[in-house]
Amino acid sequence: MTVAVIIVSIMLAVSAAGAIFRIVRGPSILDRVLAADVLLAIVGGALVVDMVVHRHLDYMALLIAISLIGFIGSVTVARFVTDRR
Repeated sequence: MTVAVIIVSIMLAVSAAGAIFRIVRGPSILDRVLAADVLLAIVGGALVVDMVVHRHLDYMALLIAISLIGFIGSVTVARFVTDRR
């Protein structure tokens, strides 16, 4: 189990670094918004991994809030972009 947690943690860290790089260097606002949504999903995944490893559900409300914020933000930006075109 320890090896799996280490591998998942490394994968999450590398993907978070890639998302942060895209937020900083993104050529358009859509790239930045999508990268921020991906970063929220990565944070949610990290919370789930922590809950599984420590066998608790303390972060469940935070996970639901992060998921809702990511979803509402993505839908809002998508509607804004389609209205502009």
